[in-house]
Amino acid sequence: DRQVHEVQSYMGHLETSDKESVHLVENEIQARIDNIFSNLERLEILSSKEPPNKRQSAKLRVDQLKYDVQHLQTALRNFQQRRYLREQQERQREELLARTFTTNDSDTTIPIDETLQFNESLQSAHRGMDELIGSGTNILQGLRDQRVTLKGTHKKILDVANMLGLSNTVMRLIEKRAFQDKFLMLGGMAVTCLIMFLVVQYLT
Repeated sequence: DRQVHEVQSYMGHLETSDKESVHLVENEIQARIDNIFSNLERLEILSSKEPPNKRQSAKLRVDQLKYDVQHLQTALRNFQQRRYLREQQERQREELLARTFTTNDSDTTIPIDETLQFNESLQSAHRGMDELIGSGTNILQGLRDQRVTLKGTHKKILDVANMLGLSNTVMRLIEKRAFQDKFLMLGGMAVTCLIMFLVVQYLT
C-alpha cells in the first residue's frame, strides 16, 4: 500500500513538471511500478502458502493491489501518449512558423498543400487523443467495476467463513452433547444393573 501511495504521489507531479524533468519523473514512476509488480509476484507465492482459512483473503488483497498498480501503469502510458502528441504538434507548429518568405521570389510560395497536410495531421492527432482519453476512461471504469466486484466477493467469502465458523462451533457442541449423553446412558445402565443385582440378592 505504501509503495502504491508513493507512485500516486509521483503521478501528481507529472502535470506540473517542466519539459526537462518530466522524463526523469516518468522513469522514476516506471521503475517504482516495475518494483511493485516484482513484489506482487512474491506476495502471490507467499499467499498460496497461507493456511486455508487465510489463503483466500490474502489472494484477494494481492489481486486488489495488482489492479491498483495496473491502473497506475495505464495512467502513466496515457500521459506519455498525450505528451508525445503535444510535443509533436509543437514541433510541427514551430517548423511552420520558422518558414521564411521573401517578396518578388517566384520560387518561394506559400506551401498550401503542406499547410493542409499539417492541419490534417493536427486533426488526426486530436482524434487520436480523444480515442486515447476514451480508451483510458473505459479502462478506469472497468478497473473500478472489477474492484467493486472483488470487494463484494471478499464480503461474501467473509460471510461464508463466519457462517462456517458458527457451523463448526455448533458441530462441536453437538459432538460434546452426544458424548455426554452416551456417558449418561452407560452410567444409567450400570446403575440399573447394580440395582437389579442387589434386588435379586435381597430376594434370594
